[in-house]
Amino acid sequence: MFDIDKWQEIFSTIQKNKMRTFLTGFSVAWGIFMLIILLGSGNGLENAVRYQFNSSAVNTIWMWSNQTSMPYKGMKSGRPINLEIEDYDLIKNTVDGVDKISGRNFIWQNSTISYKKEFGSFDIMTVHPDYGKIEQIQLLEGRYINDLDLEKFRKVACISKVVKESLFKGEPCLNKYIKVAGIPFLVVGVYTDQENGDNGNNLRQLYVPFTTAQKVFNMKNRVQTIAFTVGQSTVDESKAIQDKVKNMMAARHKFDPQDQRAVQMWNAVEEYKKVMDLFAGIRLFIWIIGIGTIIAGIVGVSNIMLIVVKERTKEIGVRKALGATPWSIISLILQESVLITGFAGYIGLVLGIGVLELISKYMPPSDFFRNPEADFMLAVSATILLIVAGTLAGFVPARRAAAIKPVEALRDE
Repeated sequence: MFDIDKWQEIFSTIQKNKMRTFLTGFSVAWGIFMLIILLGSGNGLENAVRYQFNSSAVNTIWMWSNQTSMPYKGMKSGRPINLEIEDYDLIKNTVDGVDKISGRNFIWQNSTISYKKEFGSFDIMTVHPDYGKIEQIQLLEGRYINDLDLEKFRKVACISKVVKESLFKGEPCLNKYIKVAGIPFLVVGVYTDQENGDNGNNLRQLYVPFTTAQKVFNMKNRVQTIAFTVGQSTVDESKAIQDKVKNMMAARHKFDPQDQRAVQMWNAVEEYKKVMDLFAGIRLFIWIIGIGTIIAGIVGVSNIMLIVVKERTKEIGVRKALGATPWSIISLILQESVLITGFAGYIGLVLGIGVLELISKYMPPSDFFRNPEADFMLAVSATILLIVAGTLAGFVPARRAAAIKPVEALRDE
């Protein structure tokens, strides 16, 4: 039951020792405040990294050619290696574990795009249909490049939101022709993605079918980059697929499989796992620091309650002489301890979440820090942790108070 007299006594004791109670509560509030800020900041860093990975599928392996750095079978180092469309076909048709795959070429010259009297210089990429899934492109209107476009060598283009705004000035753009290096291409879709920030609104590029570009821009069978996903493969499985592809390329293009420069590969599966393991370690470190700070505050509460028991030794002796039970003594000390830690912890919790909200609202997202947050379950867990810690902090002093013998207490000076 709610004992009004007991609570009045607790508040009276707190009022008599305002500074001591404030400093004790401050240490607890500071501990939970720092825990929330540290966890929120860690989430902000992790969110930024996840956002960068989300610009393309995290299970992607990218491959591009360079030149050899080792002699091989009588051939000197420094020999250029060029990926070809046959390499794309070989990987797609023979390598188990490959899910989505696309070649990619940039058209560096003749990149002027025009519509009526509007024109601009934009990046032109030639791709296969799977590239939209690899780069996690989000369609705003129409469709992306499809297999029929490649089969029939259609002159179609999927343009970014920026290209649409620059050329069409608010007009509808679907099923209208733009000129790519002077050649008409039908606009079939408008897209955005998360690359380059701001939800892709600053992307200045458009996609055209790979086979069409081969004919129209005389690109022959060259492929600058090949990207493929490996489904749900683990890191080890993805590395095995990567090694298999590397060996196939070495056999086709006649270079040493150990040559790291001839054909270079970047395994997003492996890199993503490394980054997530790093953040798991950072989270553990943050929890250790935060909990250590809270424990320091809780120890302070325990020490203060020991002082309270010492100061009230004679009073406790009188209570026991008048028939007070050990539990009534223990509950009095525990309630005061829980009140201080619970209230101070709640203040620290609210301040910490408030600061994170202000940071999220007024600090623009970047590639290094984005949307710091502490979720609701974390707040609840921290509150429960404080209540339990407050109870434990007061338990030792409470046991000591309950063990006081009335005769010794009355003799205490």
